[in-house]
Amino acid sequence: MHSAESVDASNLGQERPAASMIPLSPNQLAYLAKWFLRRDDPHGLDEVISLHYHALGYYNAMHPCRGQLLCNLGVMLDTRFERQGNDEDLDHSIIFQREGLALCPVGHPVRSMSLNNLANQLSTRFDQRGNDKDLDEAITLHKEALALRPVGHTDRFMSLSNLVNCLGTRFDHRGNAEDLDQAIALQREALALCPVGHSHRSSSLNHLAIQLSTRFDHRGDAEDLDQAIALQREALALRPVGHTDRPVSLYNLAERLSNRFIHRGKDEDLDEAIALQKESLALCPVGHRYRPPLLNGLAAQLFIFFDHRGNHKFLEGAIALNREALTLCPVGHTDRPESLSGLANRLSARFRQRGNDGDLDEAIELHREALALRPVGRTYRSKSLDYLAVQLSTRFARRGNTEDLNQAIALQTEALTLRPVGHTKRSSSLNNLAAQLSTRFDHRGDVEDLDQAIALHREVQALCPVGHTDRSKSLNNLANQLSTRFDQRGNDEDLDEAIVLCREALALRSVGHTDRPMSLNDLGKHLFTPFDHRGNREDLDESLEILQYALTLLTRHDPRQVILHNSFATVYLSLYRLRLDGTGAGEDHDSLNAAMHHLKTAANVVSAGLPPRLRESLSWVRHARQHSHDTELEAHATSMQLLDAYISTTTLVSSRHNIMKNFPSTLAMDAASCALHSGDVRHAVELLEQGRTIIWTQMTRLRTPLDSLQAHGDHAAVLMKKFRDISSLLDKPPVNYPEAAHRVDVEAQETRYRRLVEDWNGVVEEIRKIEGFSRFLLPPLFSDLQEAARDGPIIVLVASKSSCDAITILHQQPPTSIQLPTNLTQLQELVIALREAIKKDAGPKGNQTALIKVLRMLWDDVVRLVVQNLGRFAPRGSRIWWCPTSLFNFLPLHAAGEYRANGESLSQRYISSYTPSLTALMRARRSHARSLSVPFAAIGQNCPAGHSSESTLEFVEPELELVRSLLPNLLTVSFTKITSVDATKSRALCAMQDHTWLHFACHGTQNHWEPFMSAFLMRDQPLSLLDITQTDLSRHEVAFLSACDTAVGDSSTPDEVIHLATGLQFAGVKSVVGTLWKVTDATVQRLVEEFYKHFCKDGNMNSKRAAQALHQAVHSLARDKDMPLDQRIVFVHIGV
Repeated sequence: MHSAESVDASNLGQERPAASMIPLSPNQLAYLAKWFLRRDDPHGLDEVISLHYHALGYYNAMHPCRGQLLCNLGVMLDTRFERQGNDEDLDHSIIFQREGLALCPVGHPVRSMSLNNLANQLSTRFDQRGNDKDLDEAITLHKEALALRPVGHTDRFMSLSNLVNCLGTRFDHRGNAEDLDQAIALQREALALCPVGHSHRSSSLNHLAIQLSTRFDHRGDAEDLDQAIALQREALALRPVGHTDRPVSLYNLAERLSNRFIHRGKDEDLDEAIALQKESLALCPVGHRYRPPLLNGLAAQLFIFFDHRGNHKFLEGAIALNREALTLCPVGHTDRPESLSGLANRLSARFRQRGNDGDLDEAIELHREALALRPVGRTYRSKSLDYLAVQLSTRFARRGNTEDLNQAIALQTEALTLRPVGHTKRSSSLNNLAAQLSTRFDHRGDVEDLDQAIALHREVQALCPVGHTDRSKSLNNLANQLSTRFDQRGNDEDLDEAIVLCREALALRSVGHTDRPMSLNDLGKHLFTPFDHRGNREDLDESLEILQYALTLLTRHDPRQVILHNSFATVYLSLYRLRLDGTGAGEDHDSLNAAMHHLKTAANVVSAGLPPRLRESLSWVRHARQHSHDTELEAHATSMQLLDAYISTTTLVSSRHNIMKNFPSTLAMDAASCALHSGDVRHAVELLEQGRTIIWTQMTRLRTPLDSLQAHGDHAAVLMKKFRDISSLLDKPPVNYPEAAHRVDVEAQETRYRRLVEDWNGVVEEIRKIEGFSRFLLPPLFSDLQEAARDGPIIVLVASKSSCDAITILHQQPPTSIQLPTNLTQLQELVIALREAIKKDAGPKGNQTALIKVLRMLWDDVVRLVVQNLGRFAPRGSRIWWCPTSLFNFLPLHAAGEYRANGESLSQRYISSYTPSLTALMRARRSHARSLSVPFAAIGQNCPAGHSSESTLEFVEPELELVRSLLPNLLTVSFTKITSVDATKSRALCAMQDHTWLHFACHGTQNHWEPFMSAFLMRDQPLSLLDITQTDLSRHEVAFLSACDTAVGDSSTPDEVIHLATGLQFAGVKSVVGTLWKVTDATVQRLVEEFYKHFCKDGNMNSKRAAQALHQAVHSLARDKDMPLDQRIVFVHIGV
């Protein structure tokens, strides 16, 4: 701040000076400015700026003080811009500084200061808007200012530092090596002006270290990095504990050490870096201006630690730090964009490890916000464009939405235009755009995308000359694309060049380099290709030798083992096929065995995280099945175990369902089919039980009774209590945060949930160590599952890619299986035909020709053979249970028949019930002290929220009164009716909890996109399946669902059997009656009357009688030939 006379800060009064005299002198104005700047008083700063504006009207261009006023006003406007971010302040500041400079011609004593001030503000505007002219002019002005401050001038050090900063910025923006070299030379001169003991020596050391580190990044000279670290250590020594800048020095030294770790792989460097970051953070408590960047810095170090050592706790720690940093950077904070990007990048990493779509979606939203805070013209816009494009590309790979990929390419193209030739980050944009074009090539097959990707990679290679730290990566990327083009076109030149590039990349990653194993992996894969193409044995031997060597370089906890084992498997599978084609079937089992071994090993690399392991296990399944390898069953079992573990880490039930959609829906059925083909029917049943209804199974695990554990001592009793406590916490519904809720709350909940899952798994392992509990909560053995058939045979229908089979399970006899004369394609056609037939109106006497045709086909292709087989075990009129899988879930098996005069039908022979799984049926049969009382709740809603009067159910009240009249007139039966305005969601839930016998009469809806949102429609809001699953109905006997679509599953995950009827059964209801499609009021009235007549005929109510009562009621309806066939068969029984 200029003044005509010196102002002693110690003499500044504590009272606010008056500003009533206008105009004030320049010295008075300078005094006021210093006073307000010192106190950070925004209103005072506004006032003194206004006074300066007023004063300019009195001090015209000829006045000797005008230049001083202009300079001071420029400085204050620049200060207000820094505090409030108003671009007009910065523009006006530059205008005034220009005018002030014009009043300081060559030879003027303060010209160098005017040059310096204008240059600084132009540099600031470049940082904000990215206009190259501002930066170039700033450098020109700084150079002139430096020339006016020769060696010995008191301000030469300041001019050197300012010019160094601008040259460094221009190098970052354009990549001109001369700028960087000149910056380093000038910074060395500046350091020489600060001998030991000089107050600016530590900052000068720090700046020189940063410039040298930058040069290392671009040329790869290890001496630059080592010297940078040495300078940072000296700077740190000059900033002992208590020094205000010690946190910055700690941070900077940590950054350099981390960089050296990445390039040389010395654990000591990374350990020291993390220790330094933690010390720096401890010196900056909440409220300290350096805390946000230090939090982000420590998060970055922990992530590197995780990336190279595979400990997930470091990743979680990094995310927590990034979240804290973001909370300290509210909207408007200058560090908010960087904090948004840092957190997004960590979440993206966790997505790669765990595959939780929520992490990826949040990362994209955070990057979008960061991009919005960096509009066109902002310096760091290109970085936000780059980050967002990469995440959108990742989401495309996950979900296949072409809009994500197209948007990614558009964003990356914009980023590239903002990084012209010479920009230090141009190579990054080129590389990412090439990767996205390559992805689009994989998706669409347009060779132009592949050619363009290769051209971009070649430009990257040219931008990374020998010595550049990214050269090895650019070589690898280009090699991979050339190899892909060779696969497409067979041009030997592409393959040869790819191998040469891989060898050069490997040479640049010497022993100890953290990425050397991956370079070896790429070279090993590419060397196998010419063997596959030309048959040169030396290529094969070298390929396997290199891959083996790469594997030895990884620690047993390195997650990258998955990649190498996958490469081994690829090589051995190709070798097996090659020799198979050349020598005939049955040869070279060693190669096939080796391939399966490596896929199995990859699936068991714990540090890699569940998603990569699950992908490898599914690859193992696919190849083992394709080649009929004897590990196919093991591969299936491993995949189902990993899928179960993967889903259990997800908090929301709806999220688990969405995850299930991304994996093969026939996994369990294919596993069972494999077991059946090998003759092991028992194992087939076990695999089906393990791999189906996973979501329901996980929910019921948390409600497992453990009373018998108490008899095994105090330790067992402690474990029982711990198991119940943790299970109770996990079983609670997660807090339903609104969309606008702070993500910190949601993240905290998810982290807490994952930790509870870990604790729960630990307790389960401890319980399994107790005698008699070794198989606690493990997939049940057939000997246990057979108990489900104690009241009658169970027919499990298996629909797989290889065959469709029916397994009959008997209580005390071996299971049998028969192959059915149908397949998946025919079943799909049958399901479609059924849906179309249901839509068609009935003809005279209720005939529905299309539906009859479907039911006849169902009889001929499926049920007839089963009935013939059952004739040996089950007498006519006895009960049987159907446990359908896959497409069988959508067929009315109970209604199959010939539908002609004297024709056969299933309902003539047996009483059919359904069960989603054997375990579900066993759990429904679990005995408990049955109450003598019969608390019965009839819940009806004729006019739910959001429905028009046209959809009002007219017969709800009469139906409930009919039910009341048919119940036994006993003191033990208590009847509660809830209807109309009283039938709200909360009242219905209370009634369900308080009454063990339930009857619903209302609208029912099946939500095919979010099946857990399927619901009974109440007066205020839906009573959803999710609400029901979170209710304990373990003592409930019967639920009759007089509503539409209550037993219709989700077609995307048929074997999760997610609908209202099974939801009630899994919640604990023993016996449930539901509907397969829409039901009319007339049907309901008739069937309800017949059902309860038979159910209560002797004055007793027993849940085991529900199936027979429904069977008899349906037969009664069948005598009415005017009732449409689809209405006669719409109701089904599930449970005991």
